[in-house]
Amino acid sequence: MADRRAARLAALVEALGEVHLDALLLSSLANVRYLTGFSGTSALLLVSHRGAQLVTDTRYATQAAAEVGDAAQVDVQTRSLWTGVWQQLAALPNVRVVGFESSQLLHRDFQRLLENGDRWQWRPTMELVETLRERKDADEVTAIRRAGRMATDALGQLLPQLRPGLTELQIAGRLEQALREAGSEGFPFPSIVASGPRSALPHARSSARVVERGDLVLLDFGAQAEGYCSDMTRTVVVGRAGEREREVYAVVREAVERAVAGVRAGLRGRDADALARDYIQQRGYGDRFQHSLGHGLGLEVHEAPRLSRQAEAALPEGAVVTIEPGVYEPGWGGVRIEDDVHLGAGGPEVLTHFTRELQELA
Repeated sequence: MADRRAARLAALVEALGEVHLDALLLSSLANVRYLTGFSGTSALLLVSHRGAQLVTDTRYATQAAAEVGDAAQVDVQTRSLWTGVWQQLAALPNVRVVGFESSQLLHRDFQRLLENGDRWQWRPTMELVETLRERKDADEVTAIRRAGRMATDALGQLLPQLRPGLTELQIAGRLEQALREAGSEGFPFPSIVASGPRSALPHARSSARVVERGDLVLLDFGAQAEGYCSDMTRTVVVGRAGEREREVYAVVREAVERAVAGVRAGLRGRDADALARDYIQQRGYGDRFQHSLGHGLGLEVHEAPRLSRQAEAALPEGAVVTIEPGVYEPGWGGVRIEDDVHLGAGGPEVLTHFTRELQELA
């Protein structure tokens, strides 16, 4: 663990030199955890060639010492985290140009930087740590695999309970209870249960709608293990599926299977997206696939790389990505199937093992 964190910090320091920064101030808690192991909710991290300084508050004094170890110097502040940042910066000789995470910093905190512009030059940065996070090491993949197993175990517990008369919110509650019972530390996002016509909403929120016999029910959810996320979707039918449900489901299932088999490191994100999109287009449902094929997965449920029509970058070896094609018909319903895939040296490895056959719940 210590060696892994040291290597990550060394890689970041090397990246700082390439963009002519003396130091970087990090406010993304996911990036802080990736570099130091600290999992609290109050922290700022300063990284330079002199090492790393983690600033947190008194609530996390014991936790920070246990989690961070030698990865960073821990500064516990009794008042403001920013007091610690100014103190740590002042103690670093020859640090003048300091980067900040432009997509993470609140405007009120940016004002703090401007107020200290006479002492340090502040420069916005984009995804310096996120780029490092794209390539998962063996321990990270193991954690995501565990989170995937928790998710599939929970789904297996839920499906026998799913019946007409339950609301989407009740189903989501049972699903999240099953996730906890399977060992999940939390929920990467509020579990999505969308039934009947509402399953045509790609990112629906679970509602008070009562599930009826014959409904499509879309279940999109995930688990967490050691901070790492899984993210999977299955669509089922409560009762017997009709001809239309079977046809749409078959199209989506074939699309996901083609994409899972064909995705690999080195493929451009747009070409990965086309693995599923071209088939759905050929089957006449192209205008009903309204989102990208997938996204990276790790300490956050949505992170780099991207698998979309606009993604020109190549998928890096070691990344874990979602494959989640869908077809959505407003007023009728929708079908999405999603699995998590590790892009290893030997090809794609599925991390969420649950049948993709159409489930008809009597």
